[in-house]
Amino acid sequence: MQTGYWPLYRYNPSLTQDGHNPFRLDSKTPSLPLEKYIYTETRYRMLTQSDAARAEQLLKLAQADVLARWEQYERMAGEPHSTRT
Repeated sequence: MQTGYWPLYRYNPSLTQDGHNPFRLDSKTPSLPLEKYIYTETRYRMLTQSDAARAEQLLKLAQADVLARWEQYERMAGEPHSTRT
């Protein structure tokens, strides 16, 4: 998904045996703001109608969470892993 809301990744712990990172991030870097996706769904659009200020506040929090999670996943995918003895 282009907003990063549902990132695709894989985790294969057996890769650590060969010294490879078991975490693979399959999604591309988010290219759209969360707002472009979230308001296509009625459940989120209804909040804008009932409490626009709260909807805006929650959207900002959700967008910040998406970006923080994406940065964490990128760090995890970039970290080298080695076998432990």
